[in-house]
Formats: sequence, C-alpha cells, structure tokens
Amino acid sequence: MGFWGGLSANLLNMIGVGPFITIPLALSALAGPMVLVGWLAGALLCLCDGMVWAELGSTIPESGGPYHYLRTAYGSEGLGRLFGFLYLWQTVLTAPLSIGSAAVGFSQYLAFLIPSLGHQGQILAAVVLCLVNTALLYRRVDSVQRLSLIVSVVVIGACVWIVLSGLLHFDTHLAARFLHAGGDSKHGFWLGLGAVSLIAVYDYGGYNNVCMLGGEIKQPRRNIPLAVLASIPIVALLYMGLNLSVLGVLPWEQAAQSKAVVADFMQSIYGRTGSITAVLLILLASWGSALVVLLGYSRVPYAAAASGQFFRVFARLHPRGQFPAVSLLFTGAASALACTLSLDNLIAALMVIQIMFQYMAQCLAIVLLRRHGRPNADTFRMPLYPLPVLISVIGWLYIVCTSPWRHILAGIATMVGGTLIYAIDAWRKKAWPFQSP
Repeated sequence: MGFWGGLSANLLNMIGVGPFITIPLALSALAGPMVLVGWLAGALLCLCDGMVWAELGSTIPESGGPYHYLRTAYGSEGLGRLFGFLYLWQTVLTAPLSIGSAAVGFSQYLAFLIPSLGHQGQILAAVVLCLVNTALLYRRVDSVQRLSLIVSVVVIGACVWIVLSGLLHFDTHLAARFLHAGGDSKHGFWLGLGAVSLIAVYDYGGYNNVCMLGGEIKQPRRNIPLAVLASIPIVALLYMGLNLSVLGVLPWEQAAQSKAVVADFMQSIYGRTGSITAVLLILLASWGSALVVLLGYSRVPYAAAASGQFFRVFARLHPRGQFPAVSLLFTGAASALACTLSLDNLIAALMVIQIMFQYMAQCLAIVLLRRHGRPNADTFRMPLYPLPVLISVIGWLYIVCTSPWRHILAGIATMVGGTLIYAIDAWRKKAWPFQSP
C-alpha cells in the first residue's frame, strides 16, 4: 500500500457517522459562533497529535502501531510490558463504546422514520443492531474490504450532497442570527469549549489508521507521515462545511435540540422525500460503520492473546470457521450493553479513557525515543519540536479536566483495574517487575 492507499485508509476511517449525530451535542455544549472555535481547536489539536503519530509511525513502522510504540519507548522487557498491556486493556473497554455510539446514532435516525419508537425502543434497536452484527460476523468473512469501501462511499457521497444542498439553500439571515447568538453554555465558556473540542476530536478520529497498517505500507517512513498529515485538513474542511451548511438552513436553536439533525435539515430543503432519502443513507452508513468497527476491534484481543500477551481465552478460534469466536462474542455483547448509555456519555467516556491510557503516553514516548534512539536518515521528524508535543499534552489535559467527573473517575478506575490485572498476571508468569534476578 502506497501513499494513496494509506490516505484512503485514513479517510475511509475518519468520514463516518460522527458528524451526523454530534452537531446537536456541540451546539448544546456551547451556543453561538464560539462553537466554531471549538471545532477549530479540535482540528488544531488533531494536527499536533497527528505529528506525534506521524513521527511514531515513521520511527517504528509496524502493524499494530501503538502497541509497538509503547513497548519500544518504555522498554519491551520493562515498563513497556505494562503500557502495552494497558493499551490492549483500554482497547477491550473502548471498543464497545465506539461500536455502541454508532448503534445509538442508528437508532436516533431510525426514530425519525418511526416516531413511535420512544427512548426505550431506541435503546432496544441499538442493542438488536449490535447483536445482529455479531451474528452476521459469526462466520468466515472474505468481503469486508468491499463492504467497508461501499459504506465509506455512501457516507462521503451523503456528506457532499448535504454540503452542496446547504450551500445552494444558504440563508444569510439565519447565519447572522447564529453569529449574534450568545456564546455562554450552562456550564460556562471554558467547560463548554472543552466539551465541543472533545466532540470535534471524536469526529476527526481515524487519522491514525494508517499507523495500524505500518508493516503493509510501501516506504513507510515517508508515506505514513504524509497520509496522516494530509487527511486531517481534508476532513476538517469537509466537516466545517457540513456544520456551516446546517447552520445556514436550520435555526441553530432547532439544530441544537434535534435528534436527527441532518434529517430535519434535508426535510427543510427537499421535503419528506429528501429527508427519508438522507435517513436511509445514514442508516446504511451507521449500520455498516458499526459492523466494520466490530469486525476490526474483535480481532485485537484475539491477536494479542494468540501471541501470549493477553488472556488465553480470547485466542480460541471457531473449530470450523477458524475465526476468533470468543473475542467476537465478547466484543459484540459488551457493545450491546454500551447501548444503554446516552450518546454524549458514550463519546465522552470513549475519548477520556483513550486520552488517559494512550494519547498522553504516546506524547512522552516521542521524547523517550528521541533521547535514546538513532532514527534513520529518512525518518520523519516533526517540525517545531517539542511545540506540537506540548500543544498535544496541554490539549489532552484540557479535554480531560473539562470532562464530567464521572468519566474521569471511570478512566482512573479503569487504569487502576488494568494495572492490577497486569500485576497479577505478571506475578504468575514471573514477568516484569516480578522476574527473577
């Protein structure tokens, strides 16, 4: 896979159902034009963090990315064993949150077609979607790449259609009302800005996908950084266009309260037929997104367990289909349970746990690798070092500190629990820090 393949792998992962379901959350967190500042702040943070990923991916071009970055930077036979385990641990926990958010988004748009569905009905629909996807994947899968490509084309096409529709029907008076709206949120400006930045980072997520495929990229020290850093501005421009299109057609107060904002947006332009068409496209996209993400995440615990670095039970294969049955069933069932959480809680918990477990550790990993490593001449070195690393650390800390306490405490509890589980397993195996002298 060359540069264009790596770029498409990022774009196909980044352009998902996120913007279709998060615009109301952002407007509710920080009303008025300052919400756009939050989106821009999220894009800047992702660009700086993208430089961290680009240098790590260029320095250690291995498939499985973060696991190898953390193990190498912190010592493969020392602290790196704990960090590698914690990465796997957080993946097992955050995978259901990521899949659940797509399923909840599916149920919200389904309720637009079936108004009588109600809140409990939406939860049930999301749970059923996760269980159905688990059943569909409980077999040997040979055409996942084709399915992923079809879903991504649908999502990209829907985004382009929505943006063009908004530009052609843009109401300057509505846009002026939005620009003159008050910027205060019920939690205050700084907490509101943090909430919007968290939502933006969630929507931009996926610019690191090429790093997971490092061992399959041609000239990885060059193409991984290019793919990471090119994908972020492309998607940022698309998402900003989507937000501005919606705010130029719908009153921002209506958009902030909508449970299916794109459906309401398209209905105001094309009537019921247009809204139903848009909803059907989004339902297809959210179903496919949940299916593909479940497939990918269900292989992570299996791969780690098969190499002896995670719980042995996850390494079991189906006797006939030879697919990771236990890992798939666990991830699918946990995703169904995650659907009982609200969308904003799913997104916030997902991001806070990932920041605390992985993103902060990777920023320090850059510093450690620069101190102890001797990179090849063609290895990417981020410009203005260490400024992008500092901005990333400050941005991640800001997002965590402005998140609800329950999510911060959940992240801390998860980290402590993972550390204890690692310690017990390491003691049994006489591994670091219990190895014999």
